[in-house]
Parts: sequence; structure tokens; C-alpha cells
Amino acid sequence: MWIHEHAVETAVRRDLVWRALADIDNWTAWDTSMQEIKLTGPFEVGGTVAMTPIGQDPIVSTIVEIVDGHLYADETSFGGVTLRFSHTLEEVAEGTRIVHRLEITGDAADELGPEIGPQITEDFPEAMDGLIKYAGSLG
Repeated sequence: MWIHEHAVETAVRRDLVWRALADIDNWTAWDTSMQEIKLTGPFEVGGTVAMTPIGQDPIVSTIVEIVDGHLYADETSFGGVTLRFSHTLEEVAEGTRIVHRLEITGDAADELGPEIGPQITEDFPEAMDGLIKYAGSLG
């Protein structure tokens, strides 16, 4: 298993951050690594998200966990690994704490995790800054 977390705190209210996360079709407004994103099922566990990272082939992720207002997670599997991306939102005195996490599991995780994990997560800080800015504009 390979794990990376990036946590930030913001004065933006949790409900606004959640609204931005739940609006998957507009993620390209804040996630600078994505060329296109489209929710291809309902926003619920089992729904799918078609996304095209910039300069890469399209991929499909499956929504695996939603706790309304608090947690969103999706998974993509390929080449002997499963990538689980999650966003966890927690109210704090100053506003909201956001944790963006990537877990790489599977038979090839020990080999591929250290290779692809840092490449995938290098833009987490930029993406979280974009999410915060976008969510703040919703209020």
C-alpha cells in the first residue's frame, strides 16, 4: 500500500466546499490537472465519473463512498493497482479542514505506488488551492 495525504484549512464554510466537490461536472473550474470531467451516473455510490487528465487518455472512476457534506471517494483500477482518491471535510474553529488522500493498493502497489504516487499527488496543493478559491466564490 502507498498513501499520501495533503491537508489544508480554510475559512471557507464546509457546505460551500462540499457543494464544489459534489458538482463533479464543474471540477475543471478548480482542478488544474483535468481537461474534462463528467459524472456519468448519479452522484451516489456506484455512480461513475469519466475524466480526462491533461495530456492523458480518458479514465473512468467509480464513486465508492459518500458521506453527505463530509466525505467523497472514488476508485480507479488498472495494471494491478487500485487508486482511491478521497476528500474529507471537517469543521474547525476557523472554517473547514480538507484532507485530500490517495491510497494505492493491489498486487503491484508496493512496486508502482512509489513510482506513480508522487507524480499523481504533486498537484494536490494546487488543486486544493483551486478548490478553496472556487468554493469561496459560491458563497
